[in-house]
Amino acid sequence: MGPSGNLSTTDNADLLFEQWFKKRNWKPFPFQTEAFHQIKSGHSGLLNAPTGSGKTYALFIPLLAKLVTENQTPAGLKIIWITPLKALANDIAMAMQTACDTLSTGWKVAVRTGDLSGYDKKKQLLHLPEVLVTTPESLHVMFSAAQHAQWFLNTQAVVVDEWHELLGNKRGTQTELVLSHIDTLLDSSSRPPLLRWGISATIGNLEEGLLALMGIGTGVIVRSQQEKKLRMVTIYPPENEKFPWGGHLGIKRVAEVASLLSKHKMLLIFTNTRAQCELWYKALIEHDTDLSGQIAMHHGSLDTEIRAWVEDKLKSGKLKAVVCTSSLDLGVDFRPVDAIVQIGGPKGVARFIQRAGRSGHRPGEESIIYFVPTHSLELIEASALRKALEEGFVEQRIPVQMAVDVLIQYLVTLATGDGFDEQKLFLEVRKTYAYSKISPEVWRWVLNFITTGGEALEEYQEYARVQMVNGVFKVVDKKIALRHRLSIGTIVADPSVKVKYMSGPYIGSIEESFIARLSEGDQFWFAGKCLSFVKLKDMTAWVKKATKPKGIVPQWMGGRMPFSSQLASLIREEIEKAKWNEQGSEERNYLEPVFEIQNEWSEIPSSHQLLIEQIETKEGFHVFFYPFEGYVVHELLAALIAFRLGLIQPMSFSMAINDFGFELLSDQEIDLNQAFQQGLLNTEHLEEDLIACVNDSEMAKRRFREIAHISGLVFQGFPGQQKSYKHLQASTSLLFDVLKTYDQDNLLLTQAFGEVLAFQLEKDRLIKVIDRLHQLQPLMVKTDRFTPFCFPIMVEFLRSRLSSEKLEDRIEKMKLQNSLL
Repeated sequence: MGPSGNLSTTDNADLLFEQWFKKRNWKPFPFQTEAFHQIKSGHSGLLNAPTGSGKTYALFIPLLAKLVTENQTPAGLKIIWITPLKALANDIAMAMQTACDTLSTGWKVAVRTGDLSGYDKKKQLLHLPEVLVTTPESLHVMFSAAQHAQWFLNTQAVVVDEWHELLGNKRGTQTELVLSHIDTLLDSSSRPPLLRWGISATIGNLEEGLLALMGIGTGVIVRSQQEKKLRMVTIYPPENEKFPWGGHLGIKRVAEVASLLSKHKMLLIFTNTRAQCELWYKALIEHDTDLSGQIAMHHGSLDTEIRAWVEDKLKSGKLKAVVCTSSLDLGVDFRPVDAIVQIGGPKGVARFIQRAGRSGHRPGEESIIYFVPTHSLELIEASALRKALEEGFVEQRIPVQMAVDVLIQYLVTLATGDGFDEQKLFLEVRKTYAYSKISPEVWRWVLNFITTGGEALEEYQEYARVQMVNGVFKVVDKKIALRHRLSIGTIVADPSVKVKYMSGPYIGSIEESFIARLSEGDQFWFAGKCLSFVKLKDMTAWVKKATKPKGIVPQWMGGRMPFSSQLASLIREEIEKAKWNEQGSEERNYLEPVFEIQNEWSEIPSSHQLLIEQIETKEGFHVFFYPFEGYVVHELLAALIAFRLGLIQPMSFSMAINDFGFELLSDQEIDLNQAFQQGLLNTEHLEEDLIACVNDSEMAKRRFREIAHISGLVFQGFPGQQKSYKHLQASTSLLFDVLKTYDQDNLLLTQAFGEVLAFQLEKDRLIKVIDRLHQLQPLMVKTDRFTPFCFPIMVEFLRSRLSSEKLEDRIEKMKLQNSLL
């Protein structure tokens, strides 16, 4: 059982640590040695190191060495390793088991996720392994069992892998509650304090990430000084597009992307949406039919077995490429992958680095990423990314605070098991970073809500889920307990239906709203196959292979990714440099002809100017604004400015938006000078104006659907009997209206409106943007031609009104008109 004899425990740990690296013919990196000494000394902390640098071993081997040699506790669960993705669990567990066997520890490593059968889960609890690789949701399900404390009494360490992926959402809050609860269980049994460690490769606010991980405790930050070699290669258009437009260069670059297959062993081709993934896979196969069987597709809507098959082929090196989405962003080690292709702008530096790190996934190896713009102006984003890589810049992940829905779910989870004492649990919850500022008033409201349903729902027995039994809060109704266990988690997927062959396997799932629009015989592309729709029955879309390879591609909700504020700032810096003809990146130099035309026909704004272009056409009066803040912020700015202009001069607008600016189109000329004099971009009354212009009630109602699911107000159905989207939408909409009418102070309502402002409207960021724009000098230019900056926005306007064939004809006419003027 590891080193023994007359050596001290500390010496034994040192020997075991050294033994591991010697047996692998490796030499530990300085950050791995530092992590070992911190763990050996009993410290908790956060490890920050590049992807593929040995982060997992940097924590697991030291923990193994320390805990095996100390041998203070009897057999049982010693280390819990939390991973954000079930797909990562098996690979991590295999690597850990190899380490345990190599060092002759006798320890067992096992996986516990939602994919494990009920029988295997029960069997596992009878003889828990020393190391458990699991997810936040699976641990919360364990907490819902009676006498669950016994399973954690020997636990000495919890490691949260890919902490940055959990930190900025409600799964991070779940994880914080896990750490606090296990700490409390150990405190009550006088066991050694829990070691808490996190791993993160890409995070810009390490100190805050550490605070969220530690709760009220303290910890250290261990940073790798290793520089990960990352080479970015931009694939340029064959000729510079003077009038770029979104999507034009996308699929048309398929030959260049296909040519990369012969230069590399294996590629991951990242797209930003599932629809784009389907289109690129189809385009590559059509370009070269010999690729059939050599390339595959991977995204979150494909069936689990299909994704597992693709992952196995990746590991074994039996594929040339996989077209994928963020489903392969995280830590699975596909060593044959030696290069990455990014289709279109990734909209964030951290995401770009994360994806690049999927190649060269070994210490010392170079990561290679090819950037393929979908239109010429995306080269500005490429230039900003290059600068961020040179300067080591990464975005922040902001922890979620005071999520009442998650807290309600957690309390009902514990009440479903052994029950809880309200005073003890209040102290436990306040130890987390997420709820460190929770007041006694909010706590009492939550207790009242889970026991009565609150003011508006107290007449309905089904909402009184928890009762006081012998001094503890407890769920006594077995049906309520079962429904709750099936609903544990904070990932609320859009309602979807399974797709299955009439005589064959399941293929995956597609959103119900897409399938509802299909009639028998309609054809669509999914999972790389052209399918013919037969019928929808029992939330399953029954299909057969289509006779002709022609059909539409599904569109999934929530596919658009926003610019991070930090990347937007870098892009504005690149625009300013272009104005003054400063030498810079190869991407910006390539765009020089585009900038020359922009400067000749209009202006390029400096850092203290807001460019506004005005054009009159037969459609009406076009006004183009260029804040360079990304699509999501521009969508809100367009609505806000249109609302404020309407107050000054009654008129209606059409809008078009892209990542660089937005258009307002009206049948009346807009007096912008008057508008600016009357405070068009003031921050005064911003929140009221936002609420007025975006119909916050409808947005809050949509947000409430997620909150209602997490808090247990609605139940999506038993396995195989899921409720339809219309049913769930009607249920949550009715609940929202009831609470708004009869319980206006309900904290879940407050949370819904708060999340609309914080997440959907990005209130804090929008205030900063408006404040920045307010300080800029308006640079108003009237032009008779569509400039390189406004051309792609105008195309977005036309795209929503014309078929793809008519759109291309209209674009050619616009180009011709520009050249004649």
